[in-house]
Amino acid sequence: MDFFNYHRRSTVDVPVGNLILGGNHRIAIQTMTNTSTLDTEASVAQCERIVAAGADLIRLTAQGVREAENLRNIKCELRKKGYTIPLSADIHFNPKAAETAAKIVEKVRINPGNFADRQKAFSGKEYSEEEYAQGIEHIRTKFVSFLSVCRKYGTAIRIGVNHGSLSDRIMSRYGDTPEGMVESCMEYLRIAVEEEFFDIVISLKASNTLLMTKAVRLLIERMNSEGMHFPLHLGVTEAGAGEDGRIKSAVGIGALLSDGIGDTVRVSLSEDPEYEIPVARKLVHYIAQRSGHKPIDAKPYEGFSPFSIERRKSYAVGNIGGDFVPIVVSDRSRTGDMGIRPDAAPDYLYVGKQLPINFPKGRKAIIDYRKGWKSEDDRFPLFTCENRHEMGKCEAAVKFLKLSYPELTPETLEVLKSSNDVVIVLETSHVNGVGEQRAFFHRLLRDECRIPVIICREYAEDEPEDIQIKAGADLGTLLLDGFGDGIMLSNKGKIDVSDTDAYAFGILQAARVRMSKAEFISCPGCGRTLFDLQETVALVKQALSHLKNLKIAVMGCIVNGPGEMADADYGYVGSERGKISLYKKQQLVEKNIPADQAVERLIRLLKENGDWVEPDEN
Repeated sequence: MDFFNYHRRSTVDVPVGNLILGGNHRIAIQTMTNTSTLDTEASVAQCERIVAAGADLIRLTAQGVREAENLRNIKCELRKKGYTIPLSADIHFNPKAAETAAKIVEKVRINPGNFADRQKAFSGKEYSEEEYAQGIEHIRTKFVSFLSVCRKYGTAIRIGVNHGSLSDRIMSRYGDTPEGMVESCMEYLRIAVEEEFFDIVISLKASNTLLMTKAVRLLIERMNSEGMHFPLHLGVTEAGAGEDGRIKSAVGIGALLSDGIGDTVRVSLSEDPEYEIPVARKLVHYIAQRSGHKPIDAKPYEGFSPFSIERRKSYAVGNIGGDFVPIVVSDRSRTGDMGIRPDAAPDYLYVGKQLPINFPKGRKAIIDYRKGWKSEDDRFPLFTCENRHEMGKCEAAVKFLKLSYPELTPETLEVLKSSNDVVIVLETSHVNGVGEQRAFFHRLLRDECRIPVIICREYAEDEPEDIQIKAGADLGTLLLDGFGDGIMLSNKGKIDVSDTDAYAFGILQAARVRMSKAEFISCPGCGRTLFDLQETVALVKQALSHLKNLKIAVMGCIVNGPGEMADADYGYVGSERGKISLYKKQQLVEKNIPADQAVERLIRLLKENGDWVEPDEN
């Protein structure tokens, strides 16, 4: 893994119909239908919309043999219409459905957590060595039979591990961890390699971006050690909808793409599937622009682990660094707009050369340093590399210093190491700004310099989605590395600055470093969904969005819950048509509630557990 210079990871080629997945080919974009797979007409119509949006591959759920069989009719209708796009079947719990689908479509996704192993029941059962080995042999029997069908029909396989659906057997030994996700996958890969079957793509997904990225990197190391180089499918499960879904996907998927990892991408939004395609396409295109960039000369810190969840240790300067949560600095220097959204109030406002007359009272300001600076409460100077020698003459309690990696000379580094009242504002103009800013942090680590650092990125975007994707990928990658005591998101385009502030808070939350609002973990929906997902997510958000410190999961069916909401505090899960079950963490609390009563009952559950706050009190 090269932390600083972008290049795609090398893999074997995996043919999927007329598409080839792997490091020698472009990154493919895919999505999944949310129609009933038994409804041929609706499924075909949605596939046509997905193709028109630019997808390279379409996945459809096949929860039973009947649904798997009907894939033949869907495929036939699409081929009659001239569509050659490969189709993939999504299978849970049903090896027979997997074998049926493998005779029809070009690719089949199976979940190691429920393909042959005991379904996850959170039972806490202990497995003896003999029982554990018997479990693997049971997998072998089921999986080898499936491999033989795939080999005969030229069908590719995706081994799709989900954090929330690891089997009881894996959980008994590894727990709900990245190591458990990796081992769940490796058991199947070892069998496939022994059987000389190599048309395999892998995914390790979670709604927690930190856990997901660490698991994927750990899997690659494990595969490399065993001589395996399979392509990877990237995605963040249950990313949600709208702004939050786009930012969370950009943070998790973008971090791995930035490392050159990933051969096909699905952005999972609680929206119609055709809306996922442009988001994924923009993200992939943005990262790909780094190809062939000017090399970044840097040396990694030997103690840094891409698998660790530890954050870089810094000392505190004011309320920045140390044990404080990462801050948000808002750039107000261009427009003079001093409006602040109550739900996204930045910690500092950068105002440029002078404090404007309309500067809001009680707010902290960062102002360009000038000679004759007079210290005032809540007013802090920003120095540059050119005037950094003036810092010693300034009596401000907190001083900000704007730097880039090329400016981090040995002389400058000595100044930083002897300072205890300076915060770095780290900027970059490199096409691979992630690599260059990573190089800065690794240099600080090597020199044991614990100065706080605010990561600054500048864009020129007019569309909110564009800056959400780009900033999410750039800043999220570094935050997931454990770097950054704050972020400063600057934009020259037409987007309202208070909205940009909200995106900054969203990035911090998506990277799991600062929670500032309720988080809604919602699946994208598929043919298994038992209610109107988009309408329900909107209702739940309307009722609960003021609860800033809670994570609420909205899952369309039992496949995606309770396991897939492992990271949530409460869960709202489709159990039957028109019926909802409620969970606290992963424990079932109420079962089969009529859907029209479910939100009210969820609020009651929150009140019973002391997690409810009235909206006007928040």
